[in-house]
Amino acid sequence: MNGGARLAGSVDVVGAKNSVLKLMAAALLAPGRTTLGNLPAISDVAIMRQLLERLGCEVDESGSGSTDEVRITVPDLPESEAPYELVRRIRGSICVLGPLLARTGRARVAMPGGDAIGSRPLDMHFAGLVKMGADVRVEHGYVVAEAPELRGTQIWLDFPSVGATENILTAAVLAKGTTVLDNAAREPEIVDLCRMLVQMGARIDGIGSSTLEITGVDALTPTSHRAVADRIVAGTWAMAAVATRGDVTVRGANAEHLEIALDKLAGAGADIEVVAGGGFRVAMNQRPRSFDVVTLPYPGLATDLQPQAIALLSVADGTAMITENLFEARFMFCDEIARMGADVRTDGHHAVVRGREQLSGAPVRATDIRAGVGLVIAGLVAEGVTEVAEVHHIDRGYVRFEEQLRALGADVERIESEAFGV
Repeated sequence: MNGGARLAGSVDVVGAKNSVLKLMAAALLAPGRTTLGNLPAISDVAIMRQLLERLGCEVDESGSGSTDEVRITVPDLPESEAPYELVRRIRGSICVLGPLLARTGRARVAMPGGDAIGSRPLDMHFAGLVKMGADVRVEHGYVVAEAPELRGTQIWLDFPSVGATENILTAAVLAKGTTVLDNAAREPEIVDLCRMLVQMGARIDGIGSSTLEITGVDALTPTSHRAVADRIVAGTWAMAAVATRGDVTVRGANAEHLEIALDKLAGAGADIEVVAGGGFRVAMNQRPRSFDVVTLPYPGLATDLQPQAIALLSVADGTAMITENLFEARFMFCDEIARMGADVRTDGHHAVVRGREQLSGAPVRATDIRAGVGLVIAGLVAEGVTEVAEVHHIDRGYVRFEEQLRALGADVERIESEAFGV
């Protein structure tokens, strides 16, 4: 890509990757056809489709790519093993553990892969299921869980883990009795999953709070559900608009899900306007002012927006402190953006970013989804040409990213060459 373009125009945001994968897994809880709408045409969704098919489901899809609909027909008794060759490719695949255990009494799920952003242990997943009566162990690289009957219980999470909340929740909806889950994750994606489960006949109280009370039912029924908008993609576009001093309307997003991030951008000098019909507009006509970032579980600022924020702050006026509280390896991104002239110094889970007037284009490598889009934002404000390798990471979370950038005025193209990691 060639830097220097000002992003201007409008862009559509569809369903959240971090919700859609869990909704697809939750379909396993009810035999019959569940229909999911507003799905993004990204590689992670395609992999989850393959995984569900391996579990015995029929998966049909339709749509234009940006508003796909997926119909999942679940058999009376799904297969119980999620194989390594699929699970290793996306971290979100571990979310089939709870539904499979609840439906079949047994689950054998390969240890998951996904982004290289640090340790994400499954201890809380296992501990919650064990408290509900499951026998959980790791054998030859697989998580094996068995439970002739799951029983409701009181569970406290040491940390509001999204994945642990999802697996415990999807197991508890078919357990005997009531499960009270304290210190549960509160992300909009968790709320989305809860709403779909309630539509299927689940009994869940406390949705949106840190305490979920789940009263198990004998069976669930299929449903139709539209996925919540992707707040991380929406936040990415907002930060790209501010970094390039542009004017971008993000349609289909929920500004309330990005309250802290948008407040930070407003403090940096941007004009933020909520638009009718869903979405918001971000306009910037000056060099942004620096701001500090502390990543925290929702409603705090999402760790998935941290690389994009660092890219913006690399050209901001002033010095910023970044505190990463969730993933210790997320600062690998800093080594790459430093190749473009960014002044970033890291120390443990802190980074200091001293803004410069301009970055310089360079060959860099995406190490995960968000690092990839962060490097693209940096390339948009850099002088000269930036080549971002291994953009398959970006494809895991963003729909036709380069096409959307070009529609907003960026000079960017995808090079179909192994030399650039495509």
